[in-house]
Amino acid sequence: MSSSALAAPSQRQRTTLVWVVALGAAALTFDGYDLVVYGTVVSGLLRDPSQIGQLDPATAGALGSYALIGVMVGALASGAIGDFVGRRKVMLLALAWFSVGMAATALTTSVTLFGAFRFFTGIGVGALVATAGAIVAEFAPKNRRNLCNAIVYSGVPAGGVLASLLALGFGNGLDWRPLFWIGAVPLVTILPLALAKLPESPMWLLSRGRREEAEELSRRTGVVLPETSRPPAAAAGAPRERAGFAGLATRRFALPTALLGLMSFAGLLLTYGLNTWLPEIMGQYGFGKAYSLTFLLVLNAAAIVGGLVAAATVDRTGPKRIIAGTFALAALALVLLTFHMPFAVLLTAVGVAGVGTIGTQVLVYGFVSNFYTTQTRAAGVAWCAGFGRLGGILGPLAGGLLLSAGVTGQAAFWIFAVVALLGAVVTALVPRPAAHEEALGAAPAHDGEAEPALQ
Repeated sequence: MSSSALAAPSQRQRTTLVWVVALGAAALTFDGYDLVVYGTVVSGLLRDPSQIGQLDPATAGALGSYALIGVMVGALASGAIGDFVGRRKVMLLALAWFSVGMAATALTTSVTLFGAFRFFTGIGVGALVATAGAIVAEFAPKNRRNLCNAIVYSGVPAGGVLASLLALGFGNGLDWRPLFWIGAVPLVTILPLALAKLPESPMWLLSRGRREEAEELSRRTGVVLPETSRPPAAAAGAPRERAGFAGLATRRFALPTALLGLMSFAGLLLTYGLNTWLPEIMGQYGFGKAYSLTFLLVLNAAAIVGGLVAAATVDRTGPKRIIAGTFALAALALVLLTFHMPFAVLLTAVGVAGVGTIGTQVLVYGFVSNFYTTQTRAAGVAWCAGFGRLGGILGPLAGGLLLSAGVTGQAAFWIFAVVALLGAVVTALVPRPAAHEEALGAAPAHDGEAEPALQ
């Protein structure tokens, strides 16, 4: 590796990285807020038909899934264009889109409109999730990529904590409209800052053959571009590396992409299933609304701490064993929740479950963001965020159907535990990628397929 690739970041690069990470984390805080806020209000909507109409648990579960269908659409759409139009444009559009959707949801008075605007909002959320990991991976130093990604994606459980605390302040979630108005705050806070401080990725510009622009942006941001000791691939007669989803379909990436998608599927099924239905399930155990929201708060707060600690370890040891271990930890904690235990022990088990579910998904995003090359990174993250949302859709929907059918919360925890174990198995099957040194400006392999990034 070149000395420039290993050199300590300059002050300019550190400043740029701080802005990129801070803006990404702030944006994803509202992704997490959107994820949890529905879970904090669903009990009130179930019990008060005057809000948006008559709801049963199955319909409520479906409403929870509409936003996730939108997330899947937004993630896949951003992946289709993000490797072609750039990271910055997608990020800015997603912030505006999401904010407008949250404001519109706050104004709804019917189940139909509520579901429609939840879907609309989800499109913006999906684009945010898919783009944040790609842009952070291209600004962070190689030996800090997992930690930087974890800080950004820890915004998701941080948003969950924010939603839980605000719900406690707004009639335990019964006064739900102000909670959705708060979700529109990025339009007048984060978006103006992003317009001023979020740069395009010089690595992306370089991957699109826009070297002069990349070099100019490199000078302004301090991001070190790879050295090129050979002519460009096209001039040397080698085929250009495929970009976007076409790059994921190559022989080298196809199997890992499928397995990474399944990891995300399991992680998001657990994340969305628990965030939507944990208050209701704990209510079946006899805990009141305030106590149930406390469980939700602990679930997300523990995920922040656990995800960051695990990410710091991942940068030294690699992601596979850590992620498989946290999935297994989630399975154990979910089984423990089926037993009647003292309140303090239950809170501890919920915290461990948060580390193993939401915290694990934070690690999965970091794994995926650093797995792919610049030409395929946005598509790879988008695929895992989009396909994974099928699990996110299934979590709230299955929970609602199970509770409508009279299945106890105890049985639901067992089902979630099995999903966590399957996630650990899938993680263990992800092949170890061959080394790919983008920092050396290596040319694509002769079959037109790139090597994955170092893990």
